Amino acid sequence: MKITSAQNGIPAHYKYVFVCGLHRSGTSILGRNIARLENCTGFKNTGVTEDEGQFLQRVYPIAFAYGGPGRFGFDARAHRTEKSPLLTTENVAELQASWHAHWDKSKAICVEKTPSNILMTRFLQTVFPNSYFIVIRRHPIAVSIASQKMWRVNITPLHRLLEHWLHCHELFEEDKKYLKNVYELTYEDYVQNSARHHQEIAAFIGTHVPKLPKDGTYRHVVHVANQGSSRVPEEAMEEVSDALNAKYFERWSNLLRNSFFSDYYQYIARKYEPEFNKYGYSLTEGTQKGGGKVFDQGHKISPAVGGSYCLAADAYTLMWRISAQAKEKLVQIFKAVLSKAVIRKLGRSSGKESVGKEATNSHASKPESTPIYAIRR
Repeated sequence: MKITSAQNGIPAHYKYVFVCGLHRSGTSILGRNIARLENCTGFKNTGVTEDEGQFLQRVYPIAFAYGGPGRFGFDARAHRTEKSPLLTTENVAELQASWHAHWDKSKAICVEKTPSNILMTRFLQTVFPNSYFIVIRRHPIAVSIASQKMWRVNITPLHRLLEHWLHCHELFEEDKKYLKNVYELTYEDYVQNSARHHQEIAAFIGTHVPKLPKDGTYRHVVHVANQGSSRVPEEAMEEVSDALNAKYFERWSNLLRNSFFSDYYQYIARKYEPEFNKYGYSLTEGTQKGGGKVFDQGHKISPAVGGSYCLAADAYTLMWRISAQAKEKLVQIFKAVLSKAVIRKLGRSSGKESVGKEATNSHASKPESTPIYAIRR
C-alpha cells in the first residue's frame, strides 16, 4: 500500500521522526531532547504514560496487549510491516489525524517515541512516507535488569529478557534494509557525548540545535508501572548520566559471583555471550569496576544442568506473575466496589440534602399570612 500525506489532507512538507528502542533503552529522554531541536514538535502534556504515541491512537494494539516490556517482541503480531492488514485507507487517515492532533501545527518536524516502534518501522514508514528513524540500543544487562525491577507484576526471567533483546534487534536488522532514513546510536555513546549526537541527529533530519536556556519552565511527565511522574525542562536539553548503567552492572556482577543462583547466571552469561558480542556487548567482562572478567571462567556448567536452571526460572516467574496479577485484579475489584459504595452513599446523602432543601424551599415559598395588625385601621 503506497500512501502520501497529501492524500489525507496533511501538507507534504512535514517530516516524521520516530524514536525506537526497547523499554529502558533511553528512548524517553532521547525523544524529548530531539523534540527540543529547531522546528521540531513532540507530544507533551498528554496525560498518557511517557507521552507515547501508542496511547494516543486506536488503530493498533499497544505493546502491553502482547505481553509488555521484555515480552511483546515474542508475539508475531507486534512485528508490523508494509504488509500489515491494518494498513487500510481509513486506518492510515485515523492514525495520522490522531497524532497530528497533538503535534504543534506551526512546526514541520514531528517527533514520536514509543519503544515498540523498533518492530514497527516499516509499518510507520508506510503511514508516514517522509519518515526518519532514530534507533537507540543499550547494554542488554541494563535493559533486562531495569525491566525486571520496574515491571514486577509481569516479571520475566533474565534469560528470557536477554533472548527478547536479541530477537527484537535481529528483527530490526532485517527491517532496516527496507528503511530510507535510519540513524543508530547506543545509550553508552549518548551519555558520553550527547551534544555530538544532538548535532548529528539535527543534521540527519534537516534542522539544527537552537540556543537553549539552561534554566526555564518545566513540565511533568507521567511514568510507567506506578512510578509517578517527574519534572523535565520545557526547552533546555535534559542531561544524561551513566550512573544507572553502573548500578545495573554492579547488580549483575553480584548475581554472577555471590548469588545463591550464581550457576544459573553464569550459565546464561556464557550461553548468550557470542550473540551479544556481535552487537559490541559482553556479559562476562567489562561490567564491573576496573573491567576484566566478572567471574571464574573455569567453572563450567553443562547444557543439561543449565537448561534445567532456565526451566526452573520460567516456572518461578510464571507463578510470581499469576500471584501478582491476581493481587492486582483483587485490588482493582476492591477499588471498583469501594468507589460504587462511596457513590451510593454520596447519592443517598445528596438525596437527603435535596429533600431537606425542597422542604425548606417549599416552606419558604408559602405566602405568609397577613399580620392582623396590618389590616386593622
